[in-house]
Amino acid sequence: MKLFVTGGAGFIGSEFIRQSIAAGDSVVNFDKLTYAGNLDNLVSVADNPRYSLVVGDICKAADVAEAMPEKCDAVVHFAAESHVDRSILSAEEFVLTNVLGTQVMLDVARHRKAGRFLHISTDEVGGDMEEDEWFREESPLEPSSPYAASKTAAEHFVRAAARTFGLETIVTRTSNNYGPFQFPEKLLPLAISNALEDRPIPVYGDGLQIRDWVHVADNCKALRLVLEKGFAGDTYHIGGGDPMTNLEVLHMLLRIVGKPLSLLTTVKDRPGHDRRYAVHFGKITRELGWRPETTFEAGLTQTIEWYQDNAHWVERCKNGDYRSYYETQYSPAGRG
Repeated sequence: MKLFVTGGAGFIGSEFIRQSIAAGDSVVNFDKLTYAGNLDNLVSVADNPRYSLVVGDICKAADVAEAMPEKCDAVVHFAAESHVDRSILSAEEFVLTNVLGTQVMLDVARHRKAGRFLHISTDEVGGDMEEDEWFREESPLEPSSPYAASKTAAEHFVRAAARTFGLETIVTRTSNNYGPFQFPEKLLPLAISNALEDRPIPVYGDGLQIRDWVHVADNCKALRLVLEKGFAGDTYHIGGGDPMTNLEVLHMLLRIVGKPLSLLTTVKDRPGHDRRYAVHFGKITRELGWRPETTFEAGLTQTIEWYQDNAHWVERCKNGDYRSYYETQYSPAGRG
């Protein structure tokens, strides 16, 4: 396939691109290269003739139109502001990128006659789940955070584009991803990094928030399957199927690395913090035959080993060195 991928230098987008190049696809990666975009994630494909990078902003229609090939097989839309804490501090960038940016992408995809539009959403659009409740494709959308609200709005624009203009869209909602190359601001990479350095691991409130975890490689296999065989206009949920409290996850992590529970440090809880997310993914299993291959403990062990073996990557993220290439090559000064 000939794919146009937004946000491909991020954690999940880069895994999707690595899988797609390995499968023989051609990929144009359109990325703004914000703090979460890391070209170190794509070193393994950077010189592949079927891969190209275009630096640009999804909110600028002219830039997107210039970069998107006519009649590409699919647009895969990862690009988004995604860190909930940042959205609580200021929601403006989330509205611009996640809502306006998605509408721009839909408009350009339609005018450039893209074959399919795969929109990557999140389980957070469903809001807080009751005990033993599962978020299904037909469940109501009840976002709690500014981030989740912006992703909910984006979904509505995707469905409107399908209904009004006949654009062939598919929406996926995925639970918490984990694995290699995740920027160390999210729970697991931060906890892994701190544990390996014997530094305190922050725990929001009582730590009993329940989350569902899926390995990023399993998630991207599901995304590729949905892209190829999913039904236009449908929504598919992707999850791990084993929700756990944050404390259970962190206890497991500390046991694997052989560190004491005393590293866990309680911090003030996040405003409006949802207690339970739990994605029901029976539909994608029934219709397309997907189910996660990696158990959480095995995947967590592999992830910890990756962070141990790639301390240089983590250090470059923390000290900002990973940005130096962008600033030289893609900043206004660097472009002369």
